[in-house]
Amino acid sequence: MAKIRPDYETSWFGRLMHWLENGSTALDDAMTDEMDAHSRDHLVDSEHHHATQEHALEERRHAALEREQRMYSSLHQWASTKGSRLMRWVYIVASVVMCVGIIALLLNTAANLPPYGDPDNPVNNEVSAHYITQGQAETGAVNIVAGMILDYRAFDTLGESNVLFIAAVTVLVLLRLAPSRDGKPTTEMLEAEADDRLYEPKHDMILQHQANLLVPLILLFGIYVVMNGHISPGGGFSGGAIMGAGLILYLNAFGFRKTERFFTFRTFQIVSLMALAFYACSKAYSFFTGANHLPSIFSPGTPGMLFSAGLIPYLNIAVGLVVCCTMYAFYTLFRKGDM
Repeated sequence: MAKIRPDYETSWFGRLMHWLENGSTALDDAMTDEMDAHSRDHLVDSEHHHATQEHALEERRHAALEREQRMYSSLHQWASTKGSRLMRWVYIVASVVMCVGIIALLLNTAANLPPYGDPDNPVNNEVSAHYITQGQAETGAVNIVAGMILDYRAFDTLGESNVLFIAAVTVLVLLRLAPSRDGKPTTEMLEAEADDRLYEPKHDMILQHQANLLVPLILLFGIYVVMNGHISPGGGFSGGAIMGAGLILYLNAFGFRKTERFFTFRTFQIVSLMALAFYACSKAYSFFTGANHLPSIFSPGTPGMLFSAGLIPYLNIAVGLVVCCTMYAFYTLFRKGDM
């Protein structure tokens, strides 16, 4: 056999042929070592590439964070210096423009009003005459005043009831002493309770006996004034004030602990909300039917009867409840900061 050249022996093909002829493992070992070396080089290159990418991403993230911090710092500095001055001037200019516009609108309206006291004014020769001549037939209320404020001008009465509710909420926010988060009374509540016990003595037997007699009569009379507001002088405002006075008398005679059995802050919330919601929904129905000339399911009924005048008796009840709760809330909040 011809002698194999040295370059042939060192080549892959030569080593393969030598392995096939002689059955040696040298070729396996050589190929394995070479492949392992190639894998290690490839792994090192891959790890270096990934490390470079992660470093670049980290640098970009830090750069983005620095840009955001610089932007927030500049915005905060602008808001605290130039921005605050700009908003103050915008607020001043907007306030002046709004006030001047309202004043001009009111002056223009007042200038176009008819002369005061002129007998030819519509308010003197049309509106009042219509209330007097057509009020009972259209509203079913014998009391012309009740028909006017709860039918013709029911929107104004709704606004007045909301004014009472907003006043009660405002006093509640300013004066109510709420317990701590764990339900325990705060120092202010304990001091208010001590002052209430000092300046409002309890267990006055004369006052309690008189209250036992008068409070039911006062509440019954208040209900009568409310329910007969469309028949005789009275209504929700006056009847509600009477019922509120009865609750205040009961509180003075028996104290908060006994009054809280039937009237609490939760009661005030529910009664006021339901009364105002009923008033708003019922009058929204009346406004819708009246504006679209649609027949209403609430007929005026027979004038002079208890359940007549359409929605007026029920609206009187709603107004009376709001007035009663508001009066009682005012008294309790100014007295002790709680109900």
